[in-house]
Amino acid sequence: MAMPEPDDDLFDFPCAFPLKVMGLADAALVQAVLEIVRVHVPDFDTATIEQRFSSAGKYLSLTCTINATSREQLDALYRELSSHPLVKIVL
Repeated sequence: MAMPEPDDDLFDFPCAFPLKVMGLADAALVQAVLEIVRVHVPDFDTATIEQRFSSAGKYLSLTCTINATSREQLDALYRELSSHPLVKIVL
């Protein structure tokens, strides 16, 4: 079985793509994530963001389902989100 080339995409763009971002439960996290997502996905509907707190309420998980248009867009989003100080994990 041949290994795929590194630049082969696993997705057919454009596609719906859920980004899950986790960090400490803080209103600033929500605002920061929304600002970053809007830079890369100007038509993102903020009403579709899903929020879930951990059982103890210390952490917050945000799911933003975007209309991904390219691998480059996703890579840029992951880089910017994961480098933000309020963000602990990006999946």
